[in-house]
Amino acid sequence: MKQGKFLPPAIMSAIVVTMGLGVGLASTALADMNPPLAALGPVPVPADNPQSAAKVELGKLLFFDSRIGGDASVSCADCHAPKQGWGFNDPISRGYPGVIHWRNSQTVINSAYLAKLFWVGAAKSLEAQAPGAALGGVSGNGERDMVEARLAFIPEYVRRFNEVFGDDWPKVNNVWKAMAAFERTLIHDNTPFDKYMRGDKKALSAEQIRGLKLFQGKANCIECHNGPLLTDQKYYNLGLERAEEWSDNGMAQITFRYEQYAKGVTEKMYRKIKDDAGLYYRTKQKADMGKFRTPPLRYTAYTAPYMHNGKFFDFDEVVDFYNDGGGSNDFTDGSWAKSKTKLLKPLGLSDAEKIDLIAFLESLSGPEIKMQTPKLPPYAPLPAATN
Repeated sequence: MKQGKFLPPAIMSAIVVTMGLGVGLASTALADMNPPLAALGPVPVPADNPQSAAKVELGKLLFFDSRIGGDASVSCADCHAPKQGWGFNDPISRGYPGVIHWRNSQTVINSAYLAKLFWVGAAKSLEAQAPGAALGGVSGNGERDMVEARLAFIPEYVRRFNEVFGDDWPKVNNVWKAMAAFERTLIHDNTPFDKYMRGDKKALSAEQIRGLKLFQGKANCIECHNGPLLTDQKYYNLGLERAEEWSDNGMAQITFRYEQYAKGVTEKMYRKIKDDAGLYYRTKQKADMGKFRTPPLRYTAYTAPYMHNGKFFDFDEVVDFYNDGGGSNDFTDGSWAKSKTKLLKPLGLSDAEKIDLIAFLESLSGPEIKMQTPKLPPYAPLPAATN
């Protein structure tokens, strides 16, 4: 480039991005662009927890092993069951014995790609998510020292932890690493959509291609469901009504009040609030009331019901909700906040367009990922101490 000459902004923007200087002009020019839809790429693996066949196999055993939980009756697979889309097919997930959970259980399929886990992004990695679930009061209710003590009485685990991690006895932090390694193998990338995006233009039907155009155009789903995962991983209040269980299920109400207390809300909120305030519990910002992370749309043929409280049981209900411009709740009507996203508005989709859009959503799921519960290793007495 000659001194004193300037390139058009669009070209300069591309040069800046290519050079890795994604700030200033480039960020301004690209700020309003959504990541394009794409096939899934390689699974990201953290440098401090590399994959190995032995680690994955250990993580698989631990994922299905209820001895990680508080009373040794609840495993990860109880709320993320292979036959239930690797989630839980009730509106609200089951919980630790004697309680119930308060949100819908999300699938672990393709969770390896997410930078924000749980409905309000409370964990940034699978390694951080695992203890949040296994030790959480309404989920696994486990204790770190108890987990280590139990595993120490299982010779097969002692051997495997020594082989994989070099542990003299199973260390609880390595439990989470092994589970995460297993979950990184639960990948669903052989869908009609992926095949189409990789160049097989016959992978989608004419109906699904029309639905894809609606998804990116008139329906504007791509505004939030973009990129290879079909999620921007941001937070929105859609105006979704509260979970029905909270109106007539005493145990659900107890769990809800417990969560308010545990998350440190004001006394006024504790006494008066009747809906899940979502991201607010992490930020304590009124503007975040009722916001939840955009869920990925992959594998959704197997993961109904949908939304953070399991409000909708099929794609028809979901499409109708968005076609109507969302809903209203305590965080949209001013009772607590007016945080409903301005992105939602009536779409005016015809019945035929709804059918096409649903057909496209179905293309985001391929063959079901099935897995039998592995045979778990038994307890045995600790070996006698030697002098």
